[in-house]
Amino acid sequence: MAAEGQVISCHTVDSWEQQFRLAKESKKLVVVDFTASWCGPCRFIAPVLADLAKKLPNLIVLKVDVDELKAMPTLIYLKGDNVIDRTVGARKDEIEQKIVMYSAEVDA
Repeated sequence: MAAEGQVISCHTVDSWEQQFRLAKESKKLVVVDFTASWCGPCRFIAPVLADLAKKLPNLIVLKVDVDELKAMPTLIYLKGDNVIDRTVGARKDEIEQKIVMYSAEVDA
């Protein structure tokens, strides 16, 4: 797994499976960012996620570049095997609020 505080890019299915398994085992909040290089809102939210990953030690961001999704960016928040929330769109305040809230719950 990448060093703490980094966004981990998954470029292959094998990489995704390995990083996702390691992230789940970590018991940290996992945010999966489905993104694309041509997606303006995705480019907008990427530095926000990188900044939060640096600030919050209980956060792992897995970044998946996709070709087909109905809406992007799509973020999925996971704990263990459970999807606990989703955000569709570059709603900066909502994303920051959810990540801070769910990350704090990991400490509890």
